[in-house]
Amino acid sequence: MSERHLTDLDGSVGEGGGQILRVAIALSAVLLKPVRIYNVRAKRSPPGLRPQHLTAVKAVAWLADAEVKGLSVGSSEVIFFPRRLKGGKMTFDAGTAGSTTLILQSLMPAMAFAEERVEAEIRGGTNNPMAPTFEYLSYVLLPVLRNMGCSFSLDLLRRGFYPRGQGIVRAVSEPVDYLRPIKLTEFSGVEKISGISYSCRLPGHIAERMAKSASRFLSENGYENTDISLEVLQQNAAKCSVDPGCGIILFARTKEGHIIASDSLGRLGVPAEKVGEEAAADLVKQLNAKAPVDKHLGDQLVIWVAIAKGYSEYRVTELTLHTLTSIEVCEKMTGAEFTVNGSLGEPCRISCKGIGLMRKTGEER
Repeated sequence: MSERHLTDLDGSVGEGGGQILRVAIALSAVLLKPVRIYNVRAKRSPPGLRPQHLTAVKAVAWLADAEVKGLSVGSSEVIFFPRRLKGGKMTFDAGTAGSTTLILQSLMPAMAFAEERVEAEIRGGTNNPMAPTFEYLSYVLLPVLRNMGCSFSLDLLRRGFYPRGQGIVRAVSEPVDYLRPIKLTEFSGVEKISGISYSCRLPGHIAERMAKSASRFLSENGYENTDISLEVLQQNAAKCSVDPGCGIILFARTKEGHIIASDSLGRLGVPAEKVGEEAAADLVKQLNAKAPVDKHLGDQLVIWVAIAKGYSEYRVTELTLHTLTSIEVCEKMTGAEFTVNGSLGEPCRISCKGIGLMRKTGEER
């Protein structure tokens, strides 16, 4: 494969983690534009590709019929040559508790613009620290993508926690010709707060204590209308993980119908009450910013508005380094024009003139 016309990206810029790789590979696939990422995860310890990132690149490469160089654990450089977005059925396993949702973040743009229906089964962790949970993708990201014209469905077949993972997520997409822009700027208050407090292979009172603690904190801060459901799974349940684990995710529905979310995972030695309070405290902090897009969604939407048709605008509860890093990668690879009004760590307004990417059929390649 020729290395001419490669877009070069420095993986050490901005937050310097796996996000640069995931965004770059996703854009390379949908644009059919070769890319070289060097200094992969330079600011992480250890640097270079980890199994989770390897699986993400392999999955996108399969869908994009791509040739890839540098596909090994620890590699600091990846060169990705996509040929076509073919569609079809695929199964990939991180082999660890590596995040299935971070793998899907790379894969979903390519799935949306594939030539035909895509059915993907991804195995690994479903509820990980430093990654969106399955519930987040399903209840927060997917509704926005559907408003943009995407046709995705996500199903959780089995939960997966550290250390072995072995969770199973199934994602199905139908092709989209182009993406509509979004405008998420209004916030006139909270209609209701709901949530899921979940546990696997643990006593049922743990999920109950997380939920009660979160509800108590929310009530103390003026949010009385809460409904947190419990999911307590033991080993005979089909969805039960192979390792014990627990967590809680909260969803605040605004009067405009937008969802702002916050979650916290259980950790060894941390009381269930503390886990529930952490999620509630973070949600209250974000709601105090009076913006309709939470800090994690603000980051995840960047790639989608960059390739959408027309002008998108959204207000986010907090501008993160992840968001700025994603914007930098998207601007370089797509030519989309972003404007950020706000400071790091503060509420901000993000606008983007997308490139209006159109899906290529077999005849147009």
